[in-house]
Amino acid sequence: MIHVERQDSLHLKISRVLQEETSHRLDLFLFVPGELGLTGRVIAEEDFYHAAIQVKRTYYSDRYRLPLVLSRLAERGKLDPEHYRLSLSLYAYQYVVAMERSTQPLIDDARRARRAEKSARTAGEARRQEPGNGQGTRQEEAADEHQELQRRLAEHADLAVSILRRLRRHEPSEESLHRYFATIDNYLSWFTEQRLLALLAGLPRGARFRPLRARLVAICRAEDAYRREREYNSERVTRDPTRMSNKMRLLRRLIEYPVTLKQTTQELGNAEQKAVKALATAVVMVFVSLGLLEIRTVLADLTALFVLAMAGIYALREVFKDDLRNTLWRLLRRGRPKWRRQYLDPTRNAVVGRQREWFDYKRYARLDDEIRRVRKRNVAQREEVVLHYRSSSRMSPTRFLSGYDHTREILSLDLSPIARLMDKGSHRVYRLEEGDQVVREEVEKRHLLNLVIRETQGSAPPTLQRWKIVMSRSRIVDVERVHAEGPGLDTGTDG
Repeated sequence: MIHVERQDSLHLKISRVLQEETSHRLDLFLFVPGELGLTGRVIAEEDFYHAAIQVKRTYYSDRYRLPLVLSRLAERGKLDPEHYRLSLSLYAYQYVVAMERSTQPLIDDARRARRAEKSARTAGEARRQEPGNGQGTRQEEAADEHQELQRRLAEHADLAVSILRRLRRHEPSEESLHRYFATIDNYLSWFTEQRLLALLAGLPRGARFRPLRARLVAICRAEDAYRREREYNSERVTRDPTRMSNKMRLLRRLIEYPVTLKQTTQELGNAEQKAVKALATAVVMVFVSLGLLEIRTVLADLTALFVLAMAGIYALREVFKDDLRNTLWRLLRRGRPKWRRQYLDPTRNAVVGRQREWFDYKRYARLDDEIRRVRKRNVAQREEVVLHYRSSSRMSPTRFLSGYDHTREILSLDLSPIARLMDKGSHRVYRLEEGDQVVREEVEKRHLLNLVIRETQGSAPPTLQRWKIVMSRSRIVDVERVHAEGPGLDTGTDG
């Protein structure tokens, strides 16, 4: 299953869990509107790859190692302390990932409920004059939606509290283990408080949500008091939000480090490029030498005409040498990988997998039928530019750390190079409100990008998804999945 979400204003996060199969293949097709003028001359393929694409892989397991059991085993000498720290990091990291993924939809639903409540309050007088049956039906529907949202929020908060309570149930007594436990506990407490405060900021202000708001506020205050009681952070850091944020960012990196695979990237084709350059130079020099011999035969004496002819031949050599070299290089590298990654275990530095990567601009006519069928573009979209990224990896689960047979890949796609091609301007939109009042609004210009993803794991049938990305020059406005097909997926409705 592939998840695509907005990471920040101009970054997309594409995450997936790689199963036990050794071979995996991923294709990303980003369809960019042609009106932006994106070409290989504006942004070179290598420049876009290095600036906009970042890949990270971590160990993943669906069998959670409970810190209570692991700490007891470590204290009895039955578990290596390094294994305890690694398992605790994985436990914390998967909690953070799950919390981020589950909180964002709740924040979006809470903000929608808040906007709906505000619009209903501003138009209350007009709605009270409508027939009673329709008004009552809308109120009942809104009440049901609010009740469902409250239930989900309460369940989410209770689950977070129970996980933290389970983590703290038994602290290791050994000093080295306890220091690492305190680091994990400190970050998870602060992170949970921040996510719940983000939920609080988006909740409606009505009386229906007051008990839930009080519950969330109590949890946040309890976590803050817990960190102060444990003296996890100095008073100076606690008072300064910038210091606190920087410290927690560092703690998160410490949590992620033991479970994140090291990687090295190598650009392919360097030796071939030198060979092509030598071949192009040799071919051109053959014709240059033949030309010089012919000139010497025709013009035996050293005259001004002879010098001009030699100058012309050498000028042609410089022109055709570069063209011939570029042509031979494109023909040789067409369809071949351009980069290779090597993944290593963070603790043992053992190679656990390799990955080859491609990135290029493609024409729509050269896409295979499967991708064109999923894209389903119309006449107005014929000028789209297609960016294609492909990765093909082979992992060795037998070399993974004991107890783990899955990895989780996070691909970060930076859309700021594309955003810089968009116009800054906005335009005015007029609309008619009740009472024949005309309202003028400033609307920023937005563009629609389509992202088609195809994933193949082992010999299983491919999984295909299409996502709509609405963005402006300053931010990604919305990310929506509109089509999905493959094993374990329901076919979505294209829009």
